[in-house]
Amino acid sequence: MTFSIDTIDPTDLPESGTTYTHGTAVSGAQRLVFVSGQPPWSLDGPLPADFEDQCRLAWRNIERVLTAAGLGLRNLAKVTTFLSDRQYREANARVRDEILGDHRPALTVIIADIYSEEWLLEIEGIAVA
Repeated sequence: MTFSIDTIDPTDLPESGTTYTHGTAVSGAQRLVFVSGQPPWSLDGPLPADFEDQCRLAWRNIERVLTAAGLGLRNLAKVTTFLSDRQYREANARVRDEILGDHRPALTVIIADIYSEEWLLEIEGIAVA
């Protein structure tokens, strides 16, 4: 069965822009996959110091979980990103756009005290199939 993830951008709200949508509606899905918060950790080596490298690594971890579930990034209907500092907002958006391209899941970004002081972010998601 085919599923669709449709964007919801009401005209009586400010424009969401091109990188996210106010909401998503999922039709025809038979399965939900909840991806736990993925920090920028790796079996391959040390934690990168640079935010953008940490961000790419966290996204790679999201993709690995989705791949293990037989899915991909285009299956994401909702993404929540936790940033350790608001200074990373623009870099986060830049890397997210690089990774997701034209796919626009519902999105929340929260400035939070991250579990490990070394982690500059953590990303979680909900995917549909």
